[in-house]
Amino acid sequence: MRIAMIGTGYVGLVSGACFAEFGVNVTCVDRDEAKIARLKNGEIPIYEPGLDDLVKNNADAGRLTFTTDLKEAIAGADAIFIAVGTPSRRGDGHADLSYVHGAAMDIAGHLTGYAVIVTKSTVPVGTGRQVEQIIRAARPDLEFDVVSNPEFLREGSAINDFMRPDRVVIGAETERAQKIMRQLYRVLYLIETPILFTSLETSELVKYAANTFLATKISFINEIADLCEKVGADVHDVARGIGLDGRIGRKFLHPGPGYGGSCFPKDTLALVKTAQDSGSPLRIIETVVEVNETRKVRMASKIIEACGGDVKGKTIAILGLTFKPNTDDMRDAASLAIIPALQKAGASVRAFDPEGMGEAKTLLSDVAYCEDAYDAMNGADAVVLLTEWNQFRTLDLERVKTLLSQPIMVDLRNVYSPGDMKAAGFSYTCVGRPLA
Repeated sequence: MRIAMIGTGYVGLVSGACFAEFGVNVTCVDRDEAKIARLKNGEIPIYEPGLDDLVKNNADAGRLTFTTDLKEAIAGADAIFIAVGTPSRRGDGHADLSYVHGAAMDIAGHLTGYAVIVTKSTVPVGTGRQVEQIIRAARPDLEFDVVSNPEFLREGSAINDFMRPDRVVIGAETERAQKIMRQLYRVLYLIETPILFTSLETSELVKYAANTFLATKISFINEIADLCEKVGADVHDVARGIGLDGRIGRKFLHPGPGYGGSCFPKDTLALVKTAQDSGSPLRIIETVVEVNETRKVRMASKIIEACGGDVKGKTIAILGLTFKPNTDDMRDAASLAIIPALQKAGASVRAFDPEGMGEAKTLLSDVAYCEDAYDAMNGADAVVLLTEWNQFRTLDLERVKTLLSQPIMVDLRNVYSPGDMKAAGFSYTCVGRPLA
């Protein structure tokens, strides 16, 4: 089989490389000539564990190619995937579908025979119908089907998520389209992966419903953590106690500074707007969005309180800048709210992140970016653990004490034990746990 993947961002590149690993011939197309040139030279523009080898192996095997020529990419393709960005539209929070609509117009201009047009991008309900209308209006002679096939990739484990997913959701309404999609995912059928065929609208809503539910779990446990601090309970034990209930589950019950990344912030907001426009507002999700926005600011206040209520003239070491470990993604990371708040309060910031500093430098100003975690802590008045990279889990605490002017640690990911930190002589602040 042959497919074209329009867009070489996170979703398009990972999906294209994984389909190639399934034995499909994949052509990834992008208008960005510099990005395509880098990909042809084996340079991966994003950090995702294992992706560089996957791309190289399939490119060397001839199953994965890159081009800026859309006509070349879609010629003879069985399926054409739209995997372009759908960022939040400035001002109102609706998903910006201009790239999706543009891709539909481009496909209409070059498609010569039947193909399945697949929206892989996260799009609001009704987008598939819009894509179909755009193409039919431009080329009423064309024979094609539009399919929704949302992605459920977690940054940092995206390859495994694609290769061994919990489920595959496909909104396909004709037998011809369903047959092609079954062939594309044949490898997953063989390992008995649940594959759900639905209508276009249902498939589109599944993606948003999944992400907003997970975001809701995060905001829920964060608010429970705040309550734990007030009443002397331990949020970890609470999370374990409710997570062992099979109806609830243990995942996404980890307190912290709030959710971020490329999906949850924009998807929760987009679903809120879709629901409002449809006359069926989602009050729970509206509250989730509000709780998450205010939480990041509250975490900055928590850091200031741990430093005696005033950080003016003090230096704060920040460990971790990305929204989660094992990615270089800075989109809606807690650091983007917390660091400016600390700076506004008069603090100087020294920071280190294993993969995110390149992007952080374009987003955060007046920050001293350091060579490693210990360099960041050298001479600082306190250290804040903001992203739980593995290398931050086993810090040499005696060395940390010698580097800091005061032994103050604010652990917003609850990596360390309050008892151990007290024994090590630290003034330790965490989230939702009683201090020893």
